[in-house]
Amino acid sequence: MKSQKASKSKSNRSGARLELSTPADLQPKVQGVQLAIARRAHELFEARGREHGHDLEDWLRAESELLCRVSIAMSESQDRVRVRANVPGLSWSEIVASVEPHRITILGKGKLSTEKAKIGATGQVASHPDQVLQVIDLATEVMPERAIVELQAGELTFELLGVSKNKGRERSLNQCVLAEARDQDQ
Repeated sequence: MKSQKASKSKSNRSGARLELSTPADLQPKVQGVQLAIARRAHELFEARGREHGHDLEDWLRAESELLCRVSIAMSESQDRVRVRANVPGLSWSEIVASVEPHRITILGKGKLSTEKAKIGATGQVASHPDQVLQVIDLATEVMPERAIVELQAGELTFELLGVSKNKGRERSLNQCVLAEARDQDQ
């Protein structure tokens, strides 16, 4: 699959159609986000007086502080897989995605979201995560080169064509038929 960037072209459903990045191009960005999570988890560990045994708790808290939650819905038919990811507040230019035969990776970073919350007589600023990192494992093998990805109203939709489970068997049967025809001609 060739390296691609997000495209501004509009689809026929008025959503922005995204072109995919290769997994290799996306990997350094994913590693950067994972490193930021690891740093924050270590800060939480140190703030607790370096008390061991809470590494998973620290990691999950760091993720919740740095990453927006993404709700995922998947549906599968005989030859297609549809994945919908809720990414509110992100535009097509803030999202990068890749599709592999058994995995989807979504990475996005929006403008820092802050809103003022009045508490008593003083105003405080509450900060919300502005970053998305979601890796979705697929049970069905798909063809990444045939993926269609669109963003519309905060929902990222992946339309994926599944690899035929009988593909290898069909080739074997065709090869047997051809071999049998050759034998008969001789």
